[in-house]
Amino acid sequence: MDAGSLSGAARALGLTQPTLGRQMAALEQALGLALFTRSQSGLLPTEAALALRGHAEAMRDTAAALAREAHGFGTEVRGAVRIAASEVVGIEVLPPILARLRRAHPQLELELVLSSRLQDLVRREADIAVRMTAPQQDVLMASRIGDVPVGLVAHQDYLQRRGVPKNAIDLAQHDLIGFDQETAYIRAASSRFAVWRRDRFALRCDSDLAQLALIRAGAGIGICQLPLARRDPHLVQVLPRAVNLQLATWVAMHADLRNSPRCRVVFDALAQGLRAYVA
Repeated sequence: MDAGSLSGAARALGLTQPTLGRQMAALEQALGLALFTRSQSGLLPTEAALALRGHAEAMRDTAAALAREAHGFGTEVRGAVRIAASEVVGIEVLPPILARLRRAHPQLELELVLSSRLQDLVRREADIAVRMTAPQQDVLMASRIGDVPVGLVAHQDYLQRRGVPKNAIDLAQHDLIGFDQETAYIRAASSRFAVWRRDRFALRCDSDLAQLALIRAGAGIGICQLPLARRDPHLVQVLPRAVNLQLATWVAMHADLRNSPRCRVVFDALAQGLRAYVA
């Protein structure tokens, strides 16, 4: 399903196409179901395959977690740890934390999964996650890092060209950088800042990282984590009193991993590094 073709799936799995074809035929025979039909555009999943996909993904994630756990078994800090985070946190915040961690524990293997989708820690899609929402499942252990301040930011070149807005009404005369698809967090933020609506944006994108790049390029005024903005002397906070949001930040992992030396070390390093970032 992911690759769209038998040859693509074979390459991803490191198998030959005939071998994978035989395995698929054996699976269909064992299940008594047709899983794919052939078309000019490739393999199309049947309704049965679509219904079974979640179970297959759970098996994949559990097998990967088993391999990571077995590889890192013992008292040494070694083996793979899979970390989930958003794009902007994974690219702008975590690299120096992970670099220090690898220098201290060179036998660690760090896998970084960057996505706006929450990785399921219960199903072990990741071992540890940096989240901007409080974990809800009882089987997760979590450490609250603090609140990341968020505000309106623009490049000084843009403000020199277009002027500095004095109030929220002035923003109507500016190029705003914002979201394309609305989320629960965006709805909550918009309720406190009515001007922040999709139809007001000159540039729309759901990637926080892309929005940050547009702000840095002087394309307009956008929402940004203020600790990131403060790193760049050319970025200026706009209307600090009108827009003063907080992004609650957590580090979470499955409670079963609390006694894993490698996971505990990574969890503690992430918490310490992110607290320094927030401060």
